[in-house]
Amino acid sequence: MALAAKARANNNNFNEESYYFHQIVRIRLPPEVNRILFVRNLPFKITSDELYDLFGKYGAIRQIRLGNANDTRGTAFVVYEDIFDAKAACDHLSGFNIMGRYLIVLYHQPNKTHKKKDLAAKEKELNEMKKKYGVE
Repeated sequence: MALAAKARANNNNFNEESYYFHQIVRIRLPPEVNRILFVRNLPFKITSDELYDLFGKYGAIRQIRLGNANDTRGTAFVVYEDIFDAKAACDHLSGFNIMGRYLIVLYHQPNKTHKKKDLAAKEKELNEMKKKYGVE
């Protein structure tokens, strides 16, 4: 509040709403928060239009990818235009009951999936080196 008063005294065109809005924007979000949400436990019969209706309540959506292969059914990626909209959707829709199923909404973390692939490749390389040098 004191900063707002000081800024108001220095500038006759001070806009208090704008000042507080910019203070809110400066909030540091956790590093895992991003614009892409990964949604699990979706009903198999849900359509992308229904997902747009559900997730669109929290902000502008850039893209929705609904899993349609046997191993990806019941999952979706939802990409928002703004990170704060994605955070609001994740906070409000985690555990939301739709068609008798409780949604699991997570932030997409591509680094974790790459780490698993890298780990498998390193294990394979290690096993090949063990065979090559006769170490058990």
